[in-house]
Amino acid sequence: MCGESVVDMAAPNGDAKMLGLFGGGIEGQSLGGTVTGYKLDVEKILWQSCEINLWLTDDMKLLLAIALLNPIPHWTIQQSGVTARLRGVSAVSDRVAWASGAGSTALRTADGGATWKKLTVTTDVVDFRDIDAIDTQTAYVLSIGNGPASRIYKTTDAGATWTLQFKNNDGRAFYDAMAFWDAEHGIVMGDSIDRQFCIMSTDNGGRTWVRIPTSTLPAALENEGAFAASGSNISLFGKTHAWIGTGAATKARVLRTTDRGRTWKISETPLISGPSAGIFSVAFRDAKHGVIAGGDYMKEKDAVDNLAVTSDGGATWTLAKGLSGYRSVVAYVPHAKTPTLVAIGPSGADYSIDDGRTWLRLDGPGFDTLSFARDRNESMAGGWPPGWAAGTGGNLAKLTFDMK
Repeated sequence: MCGESVVDMAAPNGDAKMLGLFGGGIEGQSLGGTVTGYKLDVEKILWQSCEINLWLTDDMKLLLAIALLNPIPHWTIQQSGVTARLRGVSAVSDRVAWASGAGSTALRTADGGATWKKLTVTTDVVDFRDIDAIDTQTAYVLSIGNGPASRIYKTTDAGATWTLQFKNNDGRAFYDAMAFWDAEHGIVMGDSIDRQFCIMSTDNGGRTWVRIPTSTLPAALENEGAFAASGSNISLFGKTHAWIGTGAATKARVLRTTDRGRTWKISETPLISGPSAGIFSVAFRDAKHGVIAGGDYMKEKDAVDNLAVTSDGGATWTLAKGLSGYRSVVAYVPHAKTPTLVAIGPSGADYSIDDGRTWLRLDGPGFDTLSFARDRNESMAGGWPPGWAAGTGGNLAKLTFDMK
């Protein structure tokens, strides 16, 4: 259909501009040239030209096509009612989400974030760096620190009451993050001790936590551990796969298991690593394709060797570029039409609609952590579920995707 355009990109000055095409508050960027008669095959993402005078590579055309098919992300700032730094968040649905942070802070919303209720977990002062919700009623929260400061509490009544399931009695142990395959099976990562990884698992809903035998784990590097920055050091897939990102040592590495922790392998990655640098977040969309993000938290605006991708289940990692700073969390958007990622750090956020090959800046504030609801939301564009981000000063925001 020559002469019909999916979108009019011809600007008055003769430049073809993506006028707000990628959204997220990002201004249009001049690509040069003019466009007439571009046709987009929505199902196959194919481009056909009737008359073209546009400086676009094939990759740029594909990215533009994908952008036209995808909703645009934007933030809605919410009021948490607290000022504590929030480093844990877990979204269940478009209505229910949980958050946690310093000063024993635990929060829950049941109305999409219009209001957040502060929950009483314990009278002790601890730092809840991770929270993992199983459903609208059930959640686990992890506090960090050496010795008894590392604890796990569980609620099954929407936070009305909590049970202390685990209290660390090893003064050298420091637990950083946790994740759950399902209501019964979960895993917790801690910093290494004497060059041995410290990982626990449960197969009974947290009633008991058992340390995984060090004989089944690779040796740790000196000082190797995890950063308790976002609760996203661990990524799970299916019923048995897990990946754990490390840092703070001479190399940033990824531990992986395909049998729910019975056996483990480890791979080096090209990410920067050191006392304040390494992998801060791991995300997988299936058993093969994943991404790691991080950097140096002492250099929040630096984006040096802080992103890598894998297509072989984490056996090998390839350095990628495009983030605009240190990122403490990266997450896939569930049910997206194309593999869509969001990466966030205290200095800002970026998103990708092509599985991490290219990235766009997502305008708005920075946060420490992010979580997307798991189920499709048919009331929103494309059925994409919302996400929640949390950070310093009690900041909370809802991330939704809308068609422009």
